[in-house]
Amino acid sequence: MSTKTEEDWKVVLTPEQFRVLRQKGTERPGTGEYNKFNQKGVYHCAGCDAPLYVSDTKFDSNCGWPAFFDSIPGALTKNVDVSHGMERIEICCKNCGGHLGHVFKGEGFPTPTDERHCVNSISLKFKP
Repeated sequence: MSTKTEEDWKVVLTPEQFRVLRQKGTERPGTGEYNKFNQKGVYHCAGCDAPLYVSDTKFDSNCGWPAFFDSIPGALTKNVDVSHGMERIEICCKNCGGHLGHVFKGEGFPTPTDERHCVNSISLKFKP
């Protein structure tokens, strides 16, 4: 896990990245850079550059955020999130603890895992 303080993060992240990655915010649906993005490559954490997802696991779920059916093994931590009056699984970068989004299971998407990792674009950095 990263040894950066919140003040350190404020220096290296934009205000919106800080709000999402460090304060567990959410970008507005349909506004993210990678929502309808389909190039081949790897999605990295925007905070620490750790690889998180390969493009072959990205799919169009029409949810308004980038969706992936699986992560790179060992890249994420998962936490129970009971905010907003429901129970969800929060996903964070294992390397720096940055908030990425949430995992939803059993929605019936035709993917190998039947999971939807709903990730904020601003939490990601794509590399071809």
